[in-house]
Parts: sequence; structure tokens; C-alpha cells
Amino acid sequence: MEGMTSVDSDLYLDILDFGHSMPEWFQKLAEIWTELGLLLFAALFVVAWWRARRGDPSALAVAVLAPLGTAVAYVISEVAKSSITEERPCRAVKGARPLIDCPAHGDWSFPSNHATIAAGAAVGLMLAWRVIAWLTLPMALLMAFSRVFVGVHYPHDVATGLVLGTLASLVVIKLGTRPLAALATTMRGSSIGLLAWFAGPGQRRAAHAAPYVR
Repeated sequence: MEGMTSVDSDLYLDILDFGHSMPEWFQKLAEIWTELGLLLFAALFVVAWWRARRGDPSALAVAVLAPLGTAVAYVISEVAKSSITEERPCRAVKGARPLIDCPAHGDWSFPSNHATIAAGAAVGLMLAWRVIAWLTLPMALLMAFSRVFVGVHYPHDVATGLVLGTLASLVVIKLGTRPLAALATTMRGSSIGLLAWFAGPGQRRAAHAAPYVR
């Protein structure tokens, strides 16, 4: 990791200098965005699930798997951080002046949890709700960049997080869609009200069939 860190520490400092050159209101906006983005993704998960309740079982399965894939990505990221133990650049790079407080020693840098979660959420939402990609993908990229901008991650931390989140989300949705769609179909016919409500009514059938014409 030392070689990788040395490669982009200069880029990290350049981005950090760019951050210091921006107006204070912009710096505060970047700081807020690093956390607010996570809340927006959570809200979009709920909206995607609500929309999918009236779709076919596969659509509902993907909407439910989107946050699950993101959670799996986060767990993998945490395991990697604990194993690799890369120090934060705000502590390791000489001359670094982060815009926010540097996380405590032991809160490791590689990969970026924020970038991992953002990519997992963006890709999962894109698969569940195609048209929303124009919003979620830029959100993920901005969140990843903001972690370098405020000074708490190297560029390679967030780049790896984006790749990890994307792959984890794709794999979870690929493997889980068929069995979860079958479960959703069962839930829609369940006599247990909460299960049936969660799975939704699916696509409504016409109230009366068209008359048969000879």
C-alpha cells in the first residue's frame, strides 16, 4: 500500500489545495454532502421499493436487493479496512490540511466506506429504477470526490470504493433476483397482512375480462 499511497499523495494534495481555494460556503457544502448523500440514497431506496410494489415480482426483488447489495458492499469494505490498515492521508501526508477533523487513528483509510456505499446504492437504484441513473450516478461520483476534497481519503481509496460498491451490488442483485422474486410472489398471496402489504399488489388486472367475440 505504501507504493500506491505515494503515487497519488501529490494528487491528494492538489485536490486539497483546490478545496482550500474555494469559498467557505462551498467547503461547508462539500462537508455536508459527504453525509447528506447517504440519507438521500436511503430515501431513494424507499421510493424505489414503493414504486416496485406495483410492478412484477422481479422488479420488486431488485428494489429490495438494492439496499442489501449496498450493505454487503459496506461489510466487505469494513473487513478490507481492518485488514489493510492504511493510515488516513490527513495524518500520513506531510503538509496535509484537511477541511474537516481527521478521523481518529484506527479509523483506517482504504477503501473509502462512503464511496463504496455510494456506488453500491447508485448501481442498485439504477437497476431497480432505470431513469434515476441520471441522478444516482453523479451523486456517487460527487460523494466519492468530496471525501478527497475535504481531506480524509486518498484518490485511490475512493476509486477502489467505487469499484467495490459497483461489483458487490451487481453480484447480489444477479444472484438474488430469481429467488427473491419467487418469495415476493408467495408474499403477495399471503394471508399475513404485513407480508402482503410489503410485497404490494403487483400489476392490477382489469376488473372485467373483455367479452368473447366469435
